[in-house]
Amino acid sequence: MKKILSTILLGVLCAPVWAVVDLNTATQSELEAVKGLGPAKARAIILYRQENGKFKSVDELDGVKGFGKATVDKLRGELTVGKEAEKGK
Repeated sequence: MKKILSTILLGVLCAPVWAVVDLNTATQSELEAVKGLGPAKARAIILYRQENGKFKSVDELDGVKGFGKATVDKLRGELTVGKEAEKGK
């Protein structure tokens, strides 16, 4: 029984996390959890959001200091802007 529980627990703990992070609501630590985003880029996203309002699309990320089209393309599957921004609210 212990072996079965250990196997289940190990499977749960080692399972990849596939969470999509919302550029409009994510905290610094949530942004840093995205592979490819460190503290500086996470902070740049937050500053951009504070100065320019909500992101309307992930593509808008290429206007943030330190980001280019290639970086945005790499991160696209891990980021979103949420349903409200997509509707233009």
